[in-house]
Amino acid sequence: MAKVAIVTGGSSGIGLCAAQSLLAQGCKVYIFSRRPFTLKGAAHICVDVTDETQVKEAVAQVLGHEKRIDLLVNCAGFGISGAVEFTELADAKRQMDVNFFGMVNMNKAVLGPMRAQGSGRIVNISSVAAPVAIPFQTYYSASKAAINAYTCALANEVRPYGITVCAIQPGDIATGFTAARKKSELGDEEYGGRISRSVAVMEHDEQNGMKPEVAGAYIAKIALKKRVKPLYTIGFSYKCVCFLVKILPCGILNRLVGMIYAK
Repeated sequence: MAKVAIVTGGSSGIGLCAAQSLLAQGCKVYIFSRRPFTLKGAAHICVDVTDETQVKEAVAQVLGHEKRIDLLVNCAGFGISGAVEFTELADAKRQMDVNFFGMVNMNKAVLGPMRAQGSGRIVNISSVAAPVAIPFQTYYSASKAAINAYTCALANEVRPYGITVCAIQPGDIATGFTAARKKSELGDEEYGGRISRSVAVMEHDEQNGMKPEVAGAYIAKIALKKRVKPLYTIGFSYKCVCFLVKILPCGILNRLVGMIYAK
């Protein structure tokens, strides 16, 4: 029986590549995104993940067609950058609303059906920016760190019901995410040009990063594994970075990050 998968943010970037990889593995794929989208072999439903009512209705629609949901891959998200001092609170809340609470809305909608069927897999897309907090990308890092903590806690809550949960941490990926980032250089003069220099470093790394097809294939592979651990990192170099996070004193690590992104 083909597994039924929902991929949020599946109309572009690593979400699209993950959806394509799941299709190639024989899954029935439903893509959730805000705008109309077509992918051969997949179904699409227009959903804003920050709208709990829309999410519940869309999940009910999938259940009406398929009677079950086996996989949920939460890829929907975006980034903002700028100095904390000059970031509008509304923008910070929007960042958390999409990246974190949008995922929460999706997971709440599928947990009941998965528990009733006695099985299910939830994959939350985090970021290496969770363990390595990036200055001038503070709220993005905070949203991804929240995903990691949430994932580990939720995994223990639902394990007795056959539901497994994990988070995957990509590093720099060459996608449209960079162009879509909401950038603010307010206060750049007061901060000695450090805001614009930091963002330039980020964008250079992203545009020279991993191909989204590689990341999407990795996400699909983890989504379909028999057993999963709570956290995964994509790419050998980023696995090394996350290892260093574990062994280096926090003060030394933070100074190193500051030398790269805050000088």
